[in-house]
Amino acid sequence: MTVAQLIQDQLRAVETERATRAHEEGLDAKVRTIKEFQQRRFRHTYSDLLNSQRHGAACHFFLEELYGPRDFSQRDEQFAKVVPSLVRLFPKEIVDTVASLAELHALSERLDTEMGRHLVLPTVDAASYSKTWQATGQIAQRARQIDLTLHVARSLDLLTRRPLLRNVLRLMRPPARAAGLGELQQFLERGFDTFREMKGAQDFVATVERRERELSTALFGESLAENTEAYKASGAVSLLPPPE
Repeated sequence: MTVAQLIQDQLRAVETERATRAHEEGLDAKVRTIKEFQQRRFRHTYSDLLNSQRHGAACHFFLEELYGPRDFSQRDEQFAKVVPSLVRLFPKEIVDTVASLAELHALSERLDTEMGRHLVLPTVDAASYSKTWQATGQIAQRARQIDLTLHVARSLDLLTRRPLLRNVLRLMRPPARAAGLGELQQFLERGFDTFREMKGAQDFVATVERRERELSTALFGESLAENTEAYKASGAVSLLPPPE
């Protein structure tokens, strides 16, 4: 199977998740609620990085592109039509990074759908999120989600160490727009530039890895939603946002 086929398969998987939510009564609204909480969770967990002069731009990039309730359906639909052009026009290193992003996108959408199915209340707080997370399960898939997030961050960091690639991206603007890849082009340039500004992403990636794995372990390890004292004593309490 080619890289183009792999990317297209992941985009079709995302579309399948959206179609499923549209047909199951109330599911789409629940998933949006989950996504909104997850964006708030990210802002809380990484408030220090978001306010950091060194890491702020990269953290905002991840927040805006990988978290939250933003509707990417139109972008994905356009993207799916031009995947062959992407593979033909862009350097292999960039195509491989896009493939990892597509896999992360599809996996996150599948997990969000399952979270929506297990959400009992119409609103989400730390305790109900913990309970929904545990009911959803999927330990291996959660680990894969973290692995892919870290892989994308490391890939962007490696790309910034190759100045010629930045020049290639700049030169690619006219043909990318002509091929319908303008939005992807802008996305890649934003990612490239925000990671370059850090002058090394090792600390950023290490912090994300430590906190995401700590939170996942805590959420899977205790019945936090049903035991208030266990929740307060766990490492998860400092990583999940307080009530609004």
